[in-house]
Amino acid sequence: MAQYFSTLVFITVLIITITASQTSAQLSESFYAYTCPFVNHMIQYGTRAAIYREPRMGASLLRLFFHDCFVNGCDGGILLDDGGEKTAAPNINSIRGYEVIDNIKAYVDRVCGRQVVSCTDILAVVARDSVVALGGPWWPVLLGRRDSRTGNPGAANTDLPRPTDPLNVIINKFSKKGFNTKEMVALSGGHTIGFSRCTNFKDRIYSRTNIDPAFATSRQSTCPHEKEMGDDNLAPLEEQSPFLFGNNYYQNLVKQRCDDLPNAGQIYPSVLSSVRMYLFSIS
Repeated sequence: MAQYFSTLVFITVLIITITASQTSAQLSESFYAYTCPFVNHMIQYGTRAAIYREPRMGASLLRLFFHDCFVNGCDGGILLDDGGEKTAAPNINSIRGYEVIDNIKAYVDRVCGRQVVSCTDILAVVARDSVVALGGPWWPVLLGRRDSRTGNPGAANTDLPRPTDPLNVIINKFSKKGFNTKEMVALSGGHTIGFSRCTNFKDRIYSRTNIDPAFATSRQSTCPHEKEMGDDNLAPLEEQSPFLFGNNYYQNLVKQRCDDLPNAGQIYPSVLSSVRMYLFSIS
């Protein structure tokens, strides 16, 4: 139970993100009780099938949900082909899993009818089911969101945190969404699963000193130093268990065995105290 402390903090903050962005809606777990009573089972089936085919997809779906919610709230704007958010700079070569949402939506529509269950609600449940499928905790998802008809590429370009952002910029971006530094660290726990492209952290493993030398050497074998060589190669964000939702991410962060936390090299010492607080709480 203790090992999920950091995970539960992350989930709690994520739920706050969801509910805070829907203040005008009357959300409920039972929103589709009469119109589509088996929607949760159908979404769970589709999510697990996608992760079974490709285990890395679970992390991608969680990231897709975060990138949607961090812009205009959880409105599905990132799912629109002509909404602009898909092609915003932070989402290109970073976000995937759209076809999973499309397939689940088509499945749900065949059973319950079109325009009954929103794509936004499906994405919210998929994010939860992805975490559960990878060993993380379950949490209730409130339903009843309506899909946005327009995206907001401008906000996607300016609001979403990037690996190249200085730490003070990242903290400011989270602060504008109502999160303090401690909560930002909790949300960063989502990096306990998934992979990243070498281009996002190549500079760090070759030029920074606040990184474990053995870890840097290991990453260098995957990411050649030569310009643009191996930039699209993938490395796990958390090397011990990239397909298991847990707290090894925080353990490795303290040991300086990390690469793709947004500007991970800058996290010491200003945010490290928050990470240590989580670790001491679960020891």
